[in-house]
Amino acid sequence: MTEGSLLTTGALWRALTRRGRLFLIAGPCVIENPRHPHAVAGRVKAITDELGIPYVFKASYDKANRSSLATYRGPGLERGLEILASVRARHRVPILTDVHEVEQVEKAAAVADVLQIPAFLCRQTDLVVAAAATGKVVNIKKGQFMAPWDMKSIVEKATSTGNRRVMVTERGTSFGYNNLVVDMRAFPALRQIGHPVVFDVTHSVQRPGGLGDRSGGEAHLIDTLAPAGVAAGVDGLFMEVHDKPSRALSDGPNAYRLSRLRALLRRLLRVQRAAHLERT
Repeated sequence: MTEGSLLTTGALWRALTRRGRLFLIAGPCVIENPRHPHAVAGRVKAITDELGIPYVFKASYDKANRSSLATYRGPGLERGLEILASVRARHRVPILTDVHEVEQVEKAAAVADVLQIPAFLCRQTDLVVAAAATGKVVNIKKGQFMAPWDMKSIVEKATSTGNRRVMVTERGTSFGYNNLVVDMRAFPALRQIGHPVVFDVTHSVQRPGGLGDRSGGEAHLIDTLAPAGVAAGVDGLFMEVHDKPSRALSDGPNAYRLSRLRALLRRLLRVQRAAHLERT
């Protein structure tokens, strides 16, 4: 990942699960055009290489759960995977992308190093099993409607295939209307399942449907929540980053400004080192 060459699935998993090492999954919410993912991947990779942080690029080819039929969803499966493949080849970074249907899994697995199960779909047994059966790393987002300990049975669905390369991501819990909260007690509860725990700090500050035909967000709270999650012992961070969040075609209000990423990651590494030393 920082060595300038792509890793095998096994080597990627070892890099992501190395004790005491924080990893980053980051990129734009959705593929906006063929050029933008390259611009983001190149900048984030330069930062993570400098800081020694394992990095996985993320972007979606289709945002199937948009608030409104009129909002942008992405380039679709075929064209989207072509673009992700070009990002992987040019920047030598592992790729994470969502899968929404069992029929998408095989094609996505041919390109992506990590297959992600969206939060709203985490209980879809066939989808979880199909993703895990590919042998790729699988990231399962905890549903906004689920307790942390309820993820144990979902992880067991995935590992029933013999694939133990499974991560669980916290992305906030529904709290009233158009709001999410992050319960820091969720992180040790998720760790009890026995798999790496990721904190999706950008979706956690989202206001689902808060702008009527689209979601709002409180991106300024990322600077507060990210260090708290790292101090609580997460293994990795998931972040939607954008060079111009106000112009993003999806989830701009909760995306982190790319120009601020290096400073935040430096801070998080200091928090992580202090928290790790305290625990040991």
